[in-house]
Amino acid sequence: MNEWIGSYLKGQHAALDSIPAEAVARLIETLRAALKQDRQIFVFGNGGSAANASHFATDLGKSASDKVGRRFRVLSLNDNVSWLTALGNDYAYDEVFVGQLRNYARPGDIALSLSVSGNSPNCVKALEWARENGLVTVALVGAKRGRMAEIAQQVIVINDTHYGRVEDAQMGICHLLCYAFVEHPEWAA
Repeated sequence: MNEWIGSYLKGQHAALDSIPAEAVARLIETLRAALKQDRQIFVFGNGGSAANASHFATDLGKSASDKVGRRFRVLSLNDNVSWLTALGNDYAYDEVFVGQLRNYARPGDIALSLSVSGNSPNCVKALEWARENGLVTVALVGAKRGRMAEIAQQVIVINDTHYGRVEDAQMGICHLLCYAFVEHPEWAA
């Protein structure tokens, strides 16, 4: 068991080491601009990525906003069960995010999606719509990259295909994005 744990941790370190600092810095600047321009930030994913999206929205919306003294307008599209089930039931599951974006999103807003495979149909469809409608599109994906990496204007790839390691690294990126403002509120100026 200890050998397996050591091997897993070695893989986790490699996944974390694959986070491209330049791409994260660029995304921090994108969030900074969104804050200054009072843009909405929409974040979404499936499964563990949905949990990461919710966690990110909480940290950016509360903790980072508290520190900078202005409010990030951030919303996880995973968090309204009535919306998700109505759109999934009445249309199709691949409509659960794009259906919400059609109601809420405006040109210049941000659509940030998390997926290990990069091919989640509901995330792909939402990013396609977002790009066609003038939103800034961002994808956090695993090594397979998938269709989302082809669509998004900003892409951060974790060089691993293991779902747990990629999701952990993506949450690490989300924490970097939030704590950039928590620990350096002057960067929001």
